[in-house]
Parts: sequence; structure tokens; C-alpha cells
Amino acid sequence: MPAITIGLIGGSGFYNMPGLTEVEEVQVATPFGPPSDAILLGTLGERRVAFLPRHGRGHRLSPTELPVQANIWALKSLGVERLLSVSAVGSMREEIQPSHLVVPDQLIDRTVARPRTFFSAGLVGHVAFADPYCPQLRGALVAAAQAADAPVHDGGTYIVIEGPQFSTRAESRLFRSWGVAVVGMTALPEARLAREAEMCYANLALATDYDCWHSEEADVTAHLVVQNLQRSVTRAQATIAGLIAGLVAQAAAGCTCDHALDTAIMTAPDHIPAAVQAQLEPILRRVLRKT
Repeated sequence: MPAITIGLIGGSGFYNMPGLTEVEEVQVATPFGPPSDAILLGTLGERRVAFLPRHGRGHRLSPTELPVQANIWALKSLGVERLLSVSAVGSMREEIQPSHLVVPDQLIDRTVARPRTFFSAGLVGHVAFADPYCPQLRGALVAAAQAADAPVHDGGTYIVIEGPQFSTRAESRLFRSWGVAVVGMTALPEARLAREAEMCYANLALATDYDCWHSEEADVTAHLVVQNLQRSVTRAQATIAGLIAGLVAQAAAGCTCDHALDTAIMTAPDHIPAAVQAQLEPILRRVLRKT
């Protein structure tokens, strides 16, 4: 059976991936509790893919409740090297219309109640996060969206708020003054933990609304988000399918994501507690073997 090196986390409205064959459902036990749901392993084209619904089937988990550490640990333990994330967002720019796709290149963190790292309890690590998305995977995602004839915006800052409430009007105007492109609730700590796990990570953001800053458009509601998602999910699925097909022979030339821990771990190897080494074995395996 081919190795599973590609993972896909589907957000609001993106609960399945058409075209998956040879589907197998697996439950992965992690030191951080269960992931959001069972992980579906399937074949898409020539590649084996691991698919995880971020909020659980039936949309049971709020952004704050997401077991992100468990999700990333589980996918890493299955062998995932490249992780694609799909999420619903609000547009902060006139030109990013509802139903458009955005492939962000930057993040701002406004969350306040989520675990931020795998590294604690005697292990100190500081990953470089200046560019939070893998540039090679991000570029391939933009190209795949263009090939699927989807209206896609290349780049932009994604500001991540805690939720579960949407922004106030004052917050929405503030975020626009910062030059933000989209606002959402799920890209962090997901992107940060993926970097700590030495995964290539990119995000396909589906614009569903204009948040509450636009004087001529309806303010965002959960109903509006769901309604508008129906127009963009099919485009997103076609984009992901095209990207995965294109990754068959693609090498991540110049990408440093898979060696992110080479310059991040501060704790001497012989001082990392055995319990932490066991807990983070899928994540630390490469660097511990190296030392």
C-alpha cells in the first residue's frame, strides 16, 4: 500500500472529498486525546490521502474546542508530510467577493484560549514562523485553483480570532486598517503546530461574507456562511483534487519545513524527559535520531 504523505483537514462545509476510493476509517489514539473525528484514508488519483473533518462529522466542535494537538499528532503519526487546510473566512477587502478562494501567505494571531505548542514539560523549542505557510505548497495550491478556473487571490493576511462569536463592527474596521485580507477562527494554532511537526502546510480559504464592515452587504451570520459555502465548496474540491494529482511527481525543492526543528530545539537531548520523548515520538523522531 502506498505511503500516506498528504493530509487534508476540511473545515466548515468541507466535510468530505469526492473521488476518494479504497476508503478506510481509522481511529488514532494520541497523548492529547482523540482527534476531531476518525481519519479517512483513501486513494485520490495515484496518492493515498488522510482526510480529517476539522469540526467532526455533524459539525460538533467549536473553534476553541478543536483538539488541534491531537489532530496534528495523529496525522504526523500516519506519515503525513504535506498538510492542506480548507477553512471558511470572512472577506476584509472589496475585491475578495463571497465565493472567491484565497491562499493566504501571512497570519495574525488574536486567539486567547488555545494550546500554542507541543513543546513544554521540560522541552523548549522555538520554531521559525516568519513565513507561516510553506511557500512551495502555497504556490502549488494557487496554481491548482487557477487550473480549476476558480476565482483565487494569491496571498494576503489571515487574522485568526478566538470566536465563537463573529467580530464587532469596530473590530472589523480595525482589522481592515491593519491591511488584513480575511478573518477566520481556525488557522491557528493549526499552522504553528504543523510547523513544529515539520509538515509543509498551506491553507485554502473560502470567502463566505464581508464580515460586518461593508455598508452595502448583510452582516455575517452562521446561516449566511453556510448558504454561501455551497457556492465555493465544489471549486475547493476541484482545486484540492488537481493539487494532489500534481504533487505525484513534485519535489519540495528549497522547502525547509521538513527540517524546522534543526534550529528550534533549545533543550539538550540528554535533558529531554523520557516521558516527553515518548509523547512526541512522531514529531521528535528525526531530530532525536540525528543527535
